[in-house]
Amino acid sequence: MARGSAGAPGRRSRSPGGPSRDPSAGMGSSMTTRPSMREIETRLLARWPETQLDPSLDRIVNVMRMLGDPQRRFRSVHITGTNGKTSTARMIEALLAASGEHTGRLTSPHLTSIRERIGIAEEVIAVPAFRSAYSAVGKQAELVDATMPHPLSFFEMTVAMAYRAFADAAVDVAVVEVGMGGRWDATNVIDAEVAVVLPVDLDHTDYLGPTAAAIAGEKAGIIKPGSVAVSARQPAEVAEVLRARAREVAARLVVEGEDFCLLRRTVVEGGQVVSVRGLHSTYSNVFLALHGRHQAENAASAVVAAEAALGRQLDFGVVQAVLGRVTSPGRFDVRPGDPPVILDAAHNPHGARALAESLTELAPRRTFAVIAAMADKNVEDILRELEPVVDVAVCTRNSSPRSLPPTRLAAIARQVFGAQRVHIAFNVPTALDKARALAAWLPAQPSDALVLVTGSVVTVGDAARVLPAPGRTGLAEPPVGKPVPG
Repeated sequence: MARGSAGAPGRRSRSPGGPSRDPSAGMGSSMTTRPSMREIETRLLARWPETQLDPSLDRIVNVMRMLGDPQRRFRSVHITGTNGKTSTARMIEALLAASGEHTGRLTSPHLTSIRERIGIAEEVIAVPAFRSAYSAVGKQAELVDATMPHPLSFFEMTVAMAYRAFADAAVDVAVVEVGMGGRWDATNVIDAEVAVVLPVDLDHTDYLGPTAAAIAGEKAGIIKPGSVAVSARQPAEVAEVLRARAREVAARLVVEGEDFCLLRRTVVEGGQVVSVRGLHSTYSNVFLALHGRHQAENAASAVVAAEAALGRQLDFGVVQAVLGRVTSPGRFDVRPGDPPVILDAAHNPHGARALAESLTELAPRRTFAVIAAMADKNVEDILRELEPVVDVAVCTRNSSPRSLPPTRLAAIARQVFGAQRVHIAFNVPTALDKARALAAWLPAQPSDALVLVTGSVVTVGDAARVLPAPGRTGLAEPPVGKPVPG
């Protein structure tokens, strides 16, 4: 869905100084000296936030037309689903890049820098290219804003900037993550040759619908005529929606468990070893540097999407090299320390369930969780998914104004964990300090403990700013024995 208004439908939001207007309006004379990164971010954030929606593609279509439809100058792979989109996008892009394609990548949200959303050739977009894309889009956005009931949102601007940047960089193929839903999402002005639908579950029900089938109907909107649609395992009602959409637009639907599959996986130190049966070949005993069954299944979808985009089997050495080095910041992202810290952006029950399953595959440790979630999320069910694998919860708030206050989060947590296991801190850095102190004080050695930071991408971003970069952590998996069923 196109990200839209923060106010009521049909009305522009208002700021303390008067009516809302395009933050870049009137900057025509300043375009000769491009704005700084700080100015760009300030102008983008002054637009309607990406947490609000207005279901229309009119604004993004108009601005793309004024830019000369740069999204038509490259092929694309489009990814939707409830969880796993960013990790899968990073794997697909890396597989295509290692196969000789010049790639772009659009993901959201970001952890610490807005530039993280746009990647060129597996690297975060350079500052000059980001500023150039903003300048080009900003000029046209002012004209569109003047003619539409709603101005372009923050998300619509970043999508337009990404597509302009991809065209300027002459990428061969762009890997694009949907922001929310699919049908009305601003990214959906591309006609992707390959659509990927990761597992669909309940999230954003106020915008996408109250049932998995309704949500699937929105997400199926990225499946375009004549494309290849790659579907992960889905509930029966979701699978039927995807089949119907594929029939409607004469797309080829390939389904995990039928047309491709994760054959097996074995937990090893630093990740897992997986075997994947794809569309064109089987890739056996490949090390994947990501944790959890869900990431192994994401890898299977990524391999098949890359095969579909290339129309052939992948080089086995490419698959080995890519999956062995792939990273996904903020997704079971292990940071060194004593105790080590795991950052995971799980923000709905489905994501929390996958996180809990991944934690159970580690060697036993006491887990001290720093949790901050948005007020509009299903917080109680998130906590219930985490309760079996979390020993102590430190409830806090993140830097978003949408964050649930710590006292309210703690009140819910006490109902789930019991009062003795719940503590409060008033920001993420303080909560990290408290979790570390509890790990040292309670009857467990620091080497037997880990700190988990979860509940939101913003929570994880707040923690990432004060933590060391990823590295060797000493965080071990249990000894390898039986393979874990895929």
